[in-house]
Amino acid sequence: MNKDRKLIIAGNWKMNKTVAEALDLVRGLKIELANVKEVDIVVCPPYTALADVSRAVLDSNLRLGTQNMSEHNVGAFTGEIASVMLKEFSVRYVILGHSERRQYQKESDALIAKKAAAVHAASLKPIVCVGETLTEREGGQTEKVLATQVSGSLAGLSKDQMAETIVAYEPVWAIGTGKTATTAQAQETHAFIRRQIAKLFDETVARRVRIQYGGSVKPSNARELMSQLDVDGALVGGAALEARSFSDIIKSSI
Repeated sequence: MNKDRKLIIAGNWKMNKTVAEALDLVRGLKIELANVKEVDIVVCPPYTALADVSRAVLDSNLRLGTQNMSEHNVGAFTGEIASVMLKEFSVRYVILGHSERRQYQKESDALIAKKAAAVHAASLKPIVCVGETLTEREGGQTEKVLATQVSGSLAGLSKDQMAETIVAYEPVWAIGTGKTATTAQAQETHAFIRRQIAKLFDETVARRVRIQYGGSVKPSNARELMSQLDVDGALVGGAALEARSFSDIIKSSI
């Protein structure tokens, strides 16, 4: 963790939580995390809960994010959601290119780059996900895969936009599996991603970009992970669905 970069820990709720359940979770988080100022805390509920969660976090230190956004502003795009719609709920962050969307919705780096540009155009902040599969890691392809994803998914952004972009490194083999990259693996990979950003933009931009780790983060490993020089936070999945575990991750990271 670099003290010049404020930690950002986001909970990706994925396709979980009814409105009532979402409000219960947020109430718990508001109590548990009321005094935390050292971390940017983001919750990313499903679309159906955005309106209610938006109202619930208004008077708190929790910020609202969403799990995807269309690259289009309006039009005949069934099932999609536009930035103007999200901004009605005071959304501030948008997760893009999560490995599940890359896998199941076949999202490409080029599409993610278009979405990132649209997020910035709406004055929101993208959380752009990159990461390799187990097969790719075991085949020695990690750096090649990440270099391709980083350059493709961030293509077309200005230096100023890049500096306000969060990158989330999520080793696909460590999502929901209970496996976690070792602290050394996480730091090594985050440092590689930062070097790629420096090549694409410049060193000053690369030093400003916050890079989250997103692979089976839990209270027991959060402190060690967040203590690494190039690990600036976490994108939390399963552990974000329960107030105590998500709060413990944040508290143990400080």
